Amino acid sequence: MAIRDTSATDTVIAKKPNPRRRLILIGAAVAVLVVLALLAPGIKRMLSTDASVSASRISIATVERGPFVRDIAAEGRVVAAVSPTLYATSAGAVVLKVNAGDTVKQGQVLAVIDSPELTNKLAQEQSNADALEVDYQRAQIEARKQRLELQKAHDNAVIDAKTAQRDLERNQKAFIKGAVAQMEVAHAQDTLEKSQIALKHATQDLGLDSDSLNFDVKAKQLAWQRQQLFVKDLQRQVDDLNVRSPVNGQVGQLFIAPRATVAKDAQLLTVIDLSALEVEVKVPESFARDLAVGMGADISGNGGNWKGAVSAISPEVVDGQVSARVRFVNSKPEHLRQNQRLSVRIVLDQRSDVLTVARGSFVDESGGNYAYVVRDGIATKTPIRVGASSIDKVEILRGLKAGDRIVISGTDAFNGAQRVAISD
Repeated sequence: MAIRDTSATDTVIAKKPNPRRRLILIGAAVAVLVVLALLAPGIKRMLSTDASVSASRISIATVERGPFVRDIAAEGRVVAAVSPTLYATSAGAVVLKVNAGDTVKQGQVLAVIDSPELTNKLAQEQSNADALEVDYQRAQIEARKQRLELQKAHDNAVIDAKTAQRDLERNQKAFIKGAVAQMEVAHAQDTLEKSQIALKHATQDLGLDSDSLNFDVKAKQLAWQRQQLFVKDLQRQVDDLNVRSPVNGQVGQLFIAPRATVAKDAQLLTVIDLSALEVEVKVPESFARDLAVGMGADISGNGGNWKGAVSAISPEVVDGQVSARVRFVNSKPEHLRQNQRLSVRIVLDQRSDVLTVARGSFVDESGGNYAYVVRDGIATKTPIRVGASSIDKVEILRGLKAGDRIVISGTDAFNGAQRVAISD
């Protein structure tokens, strides 16, 4: 027996059209088409670029034309232009006569070094100098005595020669008259020749011995003078045991304790000349090559402003910086102290009509050879050439014009792409 189903009882219901639903579907389709139309340029732009970077990761600046000032602004500290450090000229015990902070005058004794060895050596060498002086004076006396003896021998030889000449003339006259023999005339002739030879030798001895005596006296004199110089140097060393201030100023740092025993050339103390103050600043290495002695500077702080000039530039680079000193052009400001902080601005260059853009990391990242110019949300890699740089601006020599917008930082995220989309 077959079981019947319910098909006989089913009724087919006709589907009624729904106008509202159709309108909803048509509206949705139109909305999708509108959205696609609006997004089409962006999609096309995205497809035409090599990468996409969020705008929050980069900084954009506008190229402008106007004044350009290259300057260096830095914090400096007041230092003394003259701040000598005094050293021990000899080993010994040091007695300090001043304290740190005391005002001192030039030539004032600041410390005394007790050095018995040096003072005893001075006394010994002074005694040697006195002995050499006596030898020098004795040599002068002996030389005068010997010159007198030589002069006496020379004078006697002159007289003997004159006597022999007269005897020869008298014998010759007598021989003519037949009063003396020929032998007497010959004897007188020999005597004259002997006296002339003796006079010649006496004259030579007077000249040569006199020169020898002069040399002996000169040698004694030089030995005495040399000893005097030695004593003078020792006297200077003994005088230097009294350590004196080389300038008018103030005692700075004391390197030793009172009555300390120190070695030769040990540091004792410093003296600060407060009448000649300068400002020491640290300049970045990239600007140091443009610095020159004599450049103008503006110094401010402590409620005042002063004109200055660069007075010295260190030849050494330390931690990427170069030390420079700026002196006050006019009179020294009042109430300044050592190590006081002041602001310094050094003007390197100033021009009125220059194409510039805000300084950013793009200069270092690209080497100043290219920049990313932003137009319609696309950053395009563009060759450029940069010139001088200041603290906040970079000079543009080629590749950009006024009004261009470029990416000045964050270009490391572009990875060197030619075109980059900037997304919101």
